[in-house]
Amino acid sequence: MGLLALTAVSGILDAVSFIALGRIFTANMTANVVFLAFAAVGTPGISVGRSITALAAFLSGAVIGGYFGRATAGPNRRRWLCVCATCEAALLFGAAIAALALDGDSTALQDRQYAVIVLLALAMGLRTATVQQLVVPGLTSTTVVTMTLAGLVAELGLAGSINSQSVRRIGSIAALFVGAATGALLLRWGLAVPLIVAALCVLAATAYAVPPWNLSITNAAGASSSPPGSNPWP
Repeated sequence: MGLLALTAVSGILDAVSFIALGRIFTANMTANVVFLAFAAVGTPGISVGRSITALAAFLSGAVIGGYFGRATAGPNRRRWLCVCATCEAALLFGAAIAALALDGDSTALQDRQYAVIVLLALAMGLRTATVQQLVVPGLTSTTVVTMTLAGLVAELGLAGSINSQSVRRIGSIAALFVGAATGALLLRWGLAVPLIVAALCVLAATAYAVPPWNLSITNAAGASSSPPGSNPWP
């Protein structure tokens, strides 16, 4: 459930970045690579600067996420998740503050929106690296659903029935769809509103999946108490 909520957040942020920040994505880097290819052959309306900025910030966030994962592995697994989620929420709140300063002034937004792009892409890179280290069957990404769709159809074709992984995949697709629609609707009340909602969702998902009382239990028990591949995110 926690990862599905984070997938919905990705939908919100992609809606914000594509609709309000100039036809880019801060969670879906595949699209940014394609946009750069369009720009390389002279397609109008595509910003090379924004796409490269989003890519660079996303990769930086992924490096930070990988470092956090190595530095706090083993008995500190749940604490690591809390640190990463808190950092993501802080980056989203920071982006919302920047958006509040720019809201209502289209010229300022045009000139200074790179700060919002950097903060959002950093948050998504950090989270993507974190989720990949969780290794949840049927839910390996909270930002894209291409492989999720392919896996779902392949499973249905091979097994002929729905299993637990199929349910996770369906939930992930639905969550991204709902999140994107929600983000587009919330933009009617300003750029900062969907970003604040996204940050609150990250905190709520973390509180649900990693309650405070689990932190002390995991740290006291040690790494051997958690079986390989286990994770607190249902």
